[in-house]
Amino acid sequence: MNPCADSILAEVAAPGQVAAFSHWSADPDATSMDPERARATGVHHGTAEEVLRLAPDLVLAGAHTPAATRAVFARLGIPVVQVGVPASLAESHAEVRAIARALGRPEAGEALVARIEAALASAAAPGPPVPALVRTAAGVVPGDATLVSQVMARVGLANQSARLGLASWDVLPLETLVRRPPRLLLADARGPGHPVLAALAPSSGVVPLDMRLLNCGGPTIARLAQALAVARTGAGAP
Repeated sequence: MNPCADSILAEVAAPGQVAAFSHWSADPDATSMDPERARATGVHHGTAEEVLRLAPDLVLAGAHTPAATRAVFARLGIPVVQVGVPASLAESHAEVRAIARALGRPEAGEALVARIEAALASAAAPGPPVPALVRTAAGVVPGDATLVSQVMARVGLANQSARLGLASWDVLPLETLVRRPPRLLLADARGPGHPVLAALAPSSGVVPLDMRLLNCGGPTIARLAQALAVARTGAGAP
């Protein structure tokens, strides 16, 4: 019942073990997994009635799953694993392991964690970190105490949000960005962005980033690490 749980489930479940994914995972604009796989497996829209018709042995719920819906599952004795929003790599790895254990496949969870760590190691770069910021089209910037910031650090990017006085997920005004541009700005790849971005100092590179990679932990981390490493290289860093 959560697209981030879907992306983990798609990696650790055995064939035939998934009854349905959430409908978000069939939407190319919202998914963190292969939408074709979600559609081929089947999706639901989050109602208790839909889920109960699938007769699941286990439900993976998110923080936004209504309490009343979870209460229905509890009343009927259907186990529910609550998936949160990890703020660190450690929390994300713990979530992967918890879901895999709930499926009776702890070895699949360990294998996925190992693949994520290998991707982070492969994306790492020598030398001093490159000062960088990630800014969504809405102007929101992930701060230091976020999973995104930890991934940035692992691949050789120094998140500049704290230097600009920003909190965990905070809005960075364009005026501040133009006055104090980072060496590397990762901006939303889905649109041309605000025209003022073209006025940034020549020393600041603007590189597009798929902002869907910020939505989840788990296997999405590997893709985020690769994208950040490509952006770092595109900005002229090693």
